[in-house]
Amino acid sequence: MLRYNETRFIKSPFNSESELEQVVIDNYEYLFGPNSYYLPKTLIRTGDGNGTIPDGYAIDLGLRKWYIVEAELMHHSVWNHIVPQVTKQIIASKQSSTKQLLEDLSVDKYQTDPYTKEKFEELNIAEINVRQVVRNILETDPIIGIPIDGVTKDINDWANTLEYTVKLWVINKYVEFNNPTNIIWEFPEEQRPTLDTEKANENQSPGYSIAQYDVDLNDLINGGLLTIGEKLYMSYKPKNGQLHNYEAFVLEDGSLEVLGQHYSSPSYAALAGIQDAGSDRKTVNGWTSWRNSDNRTLADLRDQFLNSVPLP
Repeated sequence: MLRYNETRFIKSPFNSESELEQVVIDNYEYLFGPNSYYLPKTLIRTGDGNGTIPDGYAIDLGLRKWYIVEAELMHHSVWNHIVPQVTKQIIASKQSSTKQLLEDLSVDKYQTDPYTKEKFEELNIAEINVRQVVRNILETDPIIGIPIDGVTKDINDWANTLEYTVKLWVINKYVEFNNPTNIIWEFPEEQRPTLDTEKANENQSPGYSIAQYDVDLNDLINGGLLTIGEKLYMSYKPKNGQLHNYEAFVLEDGSLEVLGQHYSSPSYAALAGIQDAGSDRKTVNGWTSWRNSDNRTLADLRDQFLNSVPLP
């Protein structure tokens, strides 16, 4: 139960898979990252022409990864429902016609959606290079991204035997007691999957014993890479706006103080800054936004920490 003053929110089941699908569409950045964009469900075909329609596709421009998205409810059969769907989607994703379709849809989204175009621009991807960047991403193996309302043993066992990387994020629904129209959605912090079969991503050494998203600022403090009271810096210039500079102070509990408020994660702290500057962005990667006095990002410090953790 969640409680706000006298208002109580009770954890509730999703009404349907379609409800979960729409929640994912409306909030995809909280799962696939602030540098991602989302393509809606589109028919793709296997080599023999059998059609399949994933719930969507997410492309992460920052990490150069892409996802086949299949929103699921945990009461659906893994073997009779989820596995056949995902298997057909993986086969269809290998077809050149699928890659060309998603490439064309991405270019169209870049040209027609200013919010998506801004993400390309923030990563210094020039318009002339958009198609090639997307094409290169689509040449990599897709990640099977499954937003779900819970993880069962069967889906865990299946995911860990699949050749392709599988990431599952649990999304929870809370409904106000005696007021079913007032709903709260709970998403994982910092896009942290509940289940992730990926051994190592492009930005971390295979020798790392833990994943990047398992590290928080307390780890950097305890590892001597940050100090309590240390000042961090971030600059941000919104489109057609002025450059703004922000400072964050590292607090004893591992949170950051920005603009007089405390934030539990670097990303929320960075988001407070860029929205103060006039941006309408809903998410931002605070690990790459904040820098110390030596101009090193928190992501750099995190990598140093990960390299220092002994393998089990």
